[in-house]
Amino acid sequence: MPLDPRGPRFAAALTSVVLAVALATGSGLLVGAQAVIFAITAANPRLGPYGLLYRTLVAPRLEPPAELEPVAPVRFAQLVGLVFAGLGATGWLAGVPALGLAATGAALAAAFLNAAFDLCLGCVGYLAIRRLLGRPLAARVPAPTR
Repeated sequence: MPLDPRGPRFAAALTSVVLAVALATGSGLLVGAQAVIFAITAANPRLGPYGLLYRTLVAPRLEPPAELEPVAPVRFAQLVGLVFAGLGATGWLAGVPALGLAATGAALAAAFLNAAFDLCLGCVGYLAIRRLLGRPLAARVPAPTR
């Protein structure tokens, strides 16, 4: 079942805040906690804690979405986020702050692009891979009218 694209964008905004605080404090534990959230959401975007917050607190106050997006690109983007957050947490916790800074900064940049400009780098990458494999997928489709 496709997703309301505003949910992942809301999650990206929360992720941006968490990663910005982690960068400001150098907290490998906070980056690790974000990695766990990425892992949960990569397994099933509907179970991710930020998505649950969106569906519970925000979505009921909004009009239905005009478009929906497939789940697969979102899962892939979360997996990419997990890799970068995992590297960031490892860097901070292993005493390699350059790795922690670089990987956390990259994850923050990607999350911020999604939150601020609706540009999901992981989703774009997933769709590009699908096109290269000859199995293109639409990024978004019109939502069914109710």
